Amino acid sequence: MLIVMKMDAAPEQVDGVVEKIESHGLKAHPIPGAQRTAIGITGNIGVVDRALFASMPGVLEVIRVSHPYKLVSREFKHQDTVVDIGGVRIGGPEFTVIAGPCSVESYEQTLRIARLVKAAGAQLLRGGAYKPRTSPYSFQGLGEEGLRILARVRAETGLPVVTEATDIDVLDAVVEYADAVQIGARNMQNYTLLKRVGRCARPVLLKRGMTATVTEMLLAAEYILDQGNGNVVLCERGIRTFTDHSRNTLDISAVPEVKRISHLPMITDPSHAAGERGKVVPLTRASVAVGADGVMVEVHDHPEEALSDGDQALLPEDFEHLMAAVRLLSPLVERGAPSLAVR
Repeated sequence: MLIVMKMDAAPEQVDGVVEKIESHGLKAHPIPGAQRTAIGITGNIGVVDRALFASMPGVLEVIRVSHPYKLVSREFKHQDTVVDIGGVRIGGPEFTVIAGPCSVESYEQTLRIARLVKAAGAQLLRGGAYKPRTSPYSFQGLGEEGLRILARVRAETGLPVVTEATDIDVLDAVVEYADAVQIGARNMQNYTLLKRVGRCARPVLLKRGMTATVTEMLLAAEYILDQGNGNVVLCERGIRTFTDHSRNTLDISAVPEVKRISHLPMITDPSHAAGERGKVVPLTRASVAVGADGVMVEVHDHPEEALSDGDQALLPEDFEHLMAAVRLLSPLVERGAPSLAVR
């Protein structure tokens, strides 16, 4: 349920509605707007009686929310959410590019690649310190040492860091070192982890699960917002289908659908969807065209030596081509494009 306050509602009238919501064992979520405040209600198992709030001072209307998710829906918040990650805004007028190696392998390797992607125009650095792998014998990441490397590279380059927390045991360390916490596809429905990141002091990049519907992804995001963290970026990273020409299928149609029903920003991850570098640039073009707020891609200067996912990592020259495509296409969809870094 959503309670919309009058434009001239006094702060004490807003507080009065919040107190009444909480007195009924429900959770109130005030949403200040440019002209008026709305208050979302969650925690109800059954239908909440509209009459409880409709006649309260300062209340304009009481609206029932039709979706199973509440806080992430446009019914709760009409304006687009813009998420700030270390000074980089995702969901605003500019298309955002997150780039870097799949795994942090060493300080030298991470710094080298970070400098390359920044020079080409990337605004955020990605790199895995903890790697959830299908095989227990594959490289699992450098752990906290990898986080320290990412922090050193951020200090050298100025690029804010996005990296994955694979479980609650490592979340505190990721929060300490990173600018944003990534929740990977395998953990999209790890509700214990989602609740914990909902209480952390970092933006969250939530990837869609390999077999998850759009509704299930939005409900996963709801867990995070319900705990008080509204700084969530959604990421379409490919779903499993019957195709055999790519690792996964990048669900391009999910982007405009999410933008229609949710206020949260959404990016894509064409690297994990395709599984091979030759498809990453075309899928990035498609992402710009359908209105994505950005992309996350993998880059490696020696992919044949990469400890994970070398086949999908762009070479530096490939990444420059990708950035050129972003700069060419972004104005066509009324979007700003990242500029080249000053060399």
